[in-house]
Parts: sequence; C-alpha cells; structure tokens
Amino acid sequence: MSTSLGADDAGGTRELVHFVTQETRFSLIANVVQHPAGLASMYELEQLNPSVSEATVYKHVQKLIEAGILEAVTLPDDERQQGYPWKFYRLTDEGRAFLDEHNLLAAEETLRLIYDSISDKSEKMVRYENAPRPDGQH
Repeated sequence: MSTSLGADDAGGTRELVHFVTQETRFSLIANVVQHPAGLASMYELEQLNPSVSEATVYKHVQKLIEAGILEAVTLPDDERQQGYPWKFYRLTDEGRAFLDEHNLLAAEETLRLIYDSISDKSEKMVRYENAPRPDGQH
C-alpha cells in the first residue's frame, strides 16, 4: 500500500485519498485546518475528538505525519512556557496541495466558522488555543 505523498501512480493516489478520508484521520485534518492558527496541539486534537481515545488520536496523527500530510512544529526552547504546549501539528505544503487537488478542503471556511462557534471549551482548551506558537505558521 502506498500511503504517502511520494506516490506517483493513480493507484497510490487513490489509496492516499482513501487513507486521508478515513473518519478519524479526516476529522484530525479538519481540526488542524479549522484551528485559528492552523497549528493544533495534541491536547486540542484530543479534546475535539472526545469519542476517540488519546492513544488513537496520537496513532493517527503519527500516520498522517508519515504520509506527509501533517508535520510537527515545536517552539524553540527559549520560547516555551510552563503549562503551555510546545509541540503543534499543521498541514505540510504538500499535504495542503494534495487535499486542495482532490477538493478535500472545499469547506475550509465553514470549518473555521464551526470551530469559532464552539461555546463550551474548557479553560485549559482556551489557554492552549491561545498559547504561543512557532513563527512561520501557515
């Protein structure tokens, strides 16, 4: 199976579309896309997917990284603050291009509006959402 952006053939592309549209993975991609900074922490991804275990969220994020759809971005050591996340996940440029090419980001603005309308975020979630993020964010 070819579930990485390096796949050049039609079969590999079809497999990758199927891979990213698996329910949990596509939800995680949508969560990253809808995040105000485009950089979600693991905690935020876990909170936005309460019916999925933390281990499963982590496993699918790792698979999306291996496939080249997401990448981990960390704050430099001197910018980290106690009680705030320092590792975040965003779409890679190649991942964004792939999702765009296959019309999988058509609802990007709607996703952001839905995210903005979530009214029952915990205090920790709001704090993490507003945490410092690495420069160069998309």
